[in-house]
Amino acid sequence: MTEQLAWLPALALFEEYGGDWDRYLEALYAFFKRDFIDSRPAYNGVTLALKRHPVILNKEATFWHIISEGDSEDERIPDMRRCERIRWPRPVIEHSSDAEIKIWANERRGEKRICLWLEDVDYLVILAERKGYVLLWTAFIVDQEHTKRKLRKEYAAARNS
Repeated sequence: MTEQLAWLPALALFEEYGGDWDRYLEALYAFFKRDFIDSRPAYNGVTLALKRHPVILNKEATFWHIISEGDSEDERIPDMRRCERIRWPRPVIEHSSDAEIKIWANERRGEKRICLWLEDVDYLVILAERKGYVLLWTAFIVDQEHTKRKLRKEYAAARNS
């Protein structure tokens, strides 16, 4: 990982909450709530919304997608690296015009998605286009070389189309 960009907030580390998962989870949700519920950011002037359902432990689906991994909604497992970066999605979206962020659209499962890849720190934010708004879909670390190659290929193809 290269030197962190000045506008990226510090990681929210588990140790800072005494190794107490419940305290940590509530702190993560407080960051998420501040960034996406209490105030509504926009992407390219379009209002950003959240996928609310299924609501688990009074927390929206988008929150769980940002802090956990897994294919099935009811079997997602917390990913500590995702958790630590809970404060990163909003700044990435807000700095989407910065040259460091690679942006392109693709199609996943019949839906148009917008990829915002901060390649220097291996972090990807995914938005889903809807009529009149954009959904924050998920965000995660890109740590597999084959995934990085795939993203670079998608980005190059999008730029050439």
